[in-house]
Amino acid sequence: MSEGTGSGAQEPGGPPAHALNSGTATPVSVVACPNGPLLIRGDFELIGADGNELPRTRRTVALCRCGASVLKPYCDGSHKLTGFRSDP
Repeated sequence: MSEGTGSGAQEPGGPPAHALNSGTATPVSVVACPNGPLLIRGDFELIGADGNELPRTRRTVALCRCGASVLKPYCDGSHKLTGFRSDP
């Protein structure tokens, strides 16, 4: 998956939605992309501020760190347009 495509739309050939959070533990990793989103991989639940699970159909989700995404909490690539820079 490339940066900015963590909206939850299923990738062709990706796992079916029912395969996520299936109870089969897949290690979770979080990677802070330099000047970009947080990439979260593995079997996890993403919970919104209201306490409800947010939809996702991918094992990797890109979360916005710049605050400019129109798809929050997902990254839409806006960090590239705003010149977002993460701390070294």
